[in-house]
Amino acid sequence: MKLAGAEASRYFARPDPKRTGLLIFGADAMRVALRRQQVIAALIGPQGEAEMRLARIPAGDLRKDAAALSDAARAQGFFPGPRVAFLEDATDALAPQIAAALKDWRPGDATLIVTAGNLTGKSALKKLFEDHGSAVAIGLYDDPPSREEIEATLTAAGLTRINPDALADLSALARALDPGDFRQMVEKIALYKWGDPTPLTPAEVAACAPATIEAEVDDVLHAVAERRLNAVGPLLRRLEGQGVTPVALCIGALRHFRTLHAASADPAGAASGMARLRPPVFGPRRERMLAELRGWPLRDLETALGLLVETDLTLRSSSRAPAMAVIERALLRLAMMRR
Repeated sequence: MKLAGAEASRYFARPDPKRTGLLIFGADAMRVALRRQQVIAALIGPQGEAEMRLARIPAGDLRKDAAALSDAARAQGFFPGPRVAFLEDATDALAPQIAAALKDWRPGDATLIVTAGNLTGKSALKKLFEDHGSAVAIGLYDDPPSREEIEATLTAAGLTRINPDALADLSALARALDPGDFRQMVEKIALYKWGDPTPLTPAEVAACAPATIEAEVDDVLHAVAERRLNAVGPLLRRLEGQGVTPVALCIGALRHFRTLHAASADPAGAASGMARLRPPVFGPRRERMLAELRGWPLRDLETALGLLVETDLTLRSSSRAPAMAVIERALLRLAMMRR
């Protein structure tokens, strides 16, 4: 049987222990590993591995011993309870051995969990599980997580009281980050909020989220966009002393002003445009950039981007002009632009 979408998510959370086995496959090894951990924990509980009710069979062992998976499924442990026989990194070459294990399976045997990489539509392994009357096949793709999946991750971490704006920020991060990175961030937020009964806020999400740009570089770019001319020079001197290169500053400035331009050009308005950006802009930085947009009409943003592209070409050329002076001149010109 083949499952996808919401049905697959529900099966990962509440797998049927009476089914023979489950195949989880996909190109993203982290997504496969996270789902495999979830479904095994749901089948045997948090103490299952400690009680030796989980048998791990590397693909190499099954190549050497064709009956290894069947033997693991039938083996009885010292502790009562449901058992799992887990085969990792399976390929189509192991389809005959896995088919034999599925055929030999009897009620009371361990549930067979098989993981694999990306499988084609004609994959023998995929066809084996999809056509089996008591087995399940689930493919994991690079589709963004659904709201149900995001909320399940938050609930599992104990985050149930969330400000609506913070939930919007978390949803944007879930679609921008790798699944493993998002899970680590949620665990970090859960530790941050331990014992705190107040709802999670966008500022707290921003404090725990991975940084998309260095804070010091961010400071000087905000100063430029806010036209705080007197702050640009001292901030640049500090960055220069820290070893930040002119090219890195120019790349950061291009990213900042492209973000402003994309939000300003959105037909639904700047706020909607900012919400749709990838990577996401969230928390206090989002509010600050929306405030900056009030002083930057679309035409001025296009002029700023042209100036920064020209500066970037100069920095990467054979020009003998001092590189830090070139980027400082460009940033000062942007800060001096008038609406």
